Amino acid sequence: MKMITAIIKPFKLDDVRDALGDIGVNGMTVTEVRGFGRQKGHTELYRGAEYVVDFLPKLKLEVAVADDRAEAVVEAIAEAAMSGRIGDGKIFVFDLERVLRIRTGEEGDEAI
Repeated sequence: MKMITAIIKPFKLDDVRDALGDIGVNGMTVTEVRGFGRQKGHTELYRGAEYVVDFLPKLKLEVAVADDRAEAVVEAIAEAAMSGRIGDGKIFVFDLERVLRIRTGEEGDEAI
């Protein structure tokens, strides 16, 4: 099993959710986060004063999938989240040692 974590721009969430739904992924966790990478924030003007926005709003998606579905999920997220501009985000893939559905006690792929 794999845990796929993606950091994306907030306005891309609907596109990513639709893309994952199209390939049969029916669950994910979404968290509002703030951060920066190479873009290192930007400056904004508010009431005549300039200030630096270091941490930009992003969304963190987490999806647990069987090993054989991981590549399709990564490709779907990457295609849906890409705008071609700096700050599109990153995708991380981790090995997932154990999954347990609390309600039923199912484990492994059945719990996903």
